[in-house]
Amino acid sequence: MNKYVLLEDVGQVFATRKGAFVALRDINLAVGQGEFVSIIGHSGCGKSTLLNLIAGLNKATSGVMLCAGREIAGAGPDRAVVFQNHSLLPWLSCFGNVYLAVERVFGRNERRPQLRQRTTAALEMVGLGHALHKMPHEISGGMKQRVGIARALSMQPKVLLLDEPFGALDALTRAHLQDELLRIVAAAGSTTIMVTHDVDEAVLLSDRVVMMSNGPAATIGGILEVDLPRPRDRLTLAANPRYAMLRGELLKFLYERQHRAVA
Repeated sequence: MNKYVLLEDVGQVFATRKGAFVALRDINLAVGQGEFVSIIGHSGCGKSTLLNLIAGLNKATSGVMLCAGREIAGAGPDRAVVFQNHSLLPWLSCFGNVYLAVERVFGRNERRPQLRQRTTAALEMVGLGHALHKMPHEISGGMKQRVGIARALSMQPKVLLLDEPFGALDALTRAHLQDELLRIVAAAGSTTIMVTHDVDEAVLLSDRVVMMSNGPAATIGGILEVDLPRPRDRLTLAANPRYAMLRGELLKFLYERQHRAVA
């Protein structure tokens, strides 16, 4: 496996009024180009902290972090983030929200017609070609999340980072967007790292699942290989014994960690 995103001995310590708080320690992870990796664990285990480090939104206290062979020293358009909160600007249309990102990344080298074409193509990729000029308050929560994904993909990032992107959605909308994400990532060939609490989501979408130990001083407790063939169909997988086995492995890990925390 080529090490497209590489973390070696990464740690994160925050200064607090009560002293140093060790959030993460000894994180070692390699993600291959085009791979889909999920990060799962209990609340407070540092999942989002780890994602923020890869995004360059925070600086690691220790260790080495590389993307495509270059040090991750800060945020950049090579790594796009989709948060649980879609973070759309309410005064801009769907088109305007995506265009803003496109212009920032490609504006120096491309003319306006090319930028508009990129924007339209990104929205069409997530099935929103009909809603280009709708305002955020005129569309559903699921559509807003799709705009957020379109905005991220429009920058043609090397790595797509997802922080519980479907966590605030109802079950049906969530399932639909999971299926859409499978299609979009396959079409774009994106290297994707996603934080999730959802065991079924992790198994459905991922090539591997990183299982975090409980915090503080959380680290990687194990990595589960999801050897299910692609393309994947949720209804077919529901009757697949291998899917049930992988799901059970994740649940066992999370249950045992929770049991230790309570004990």
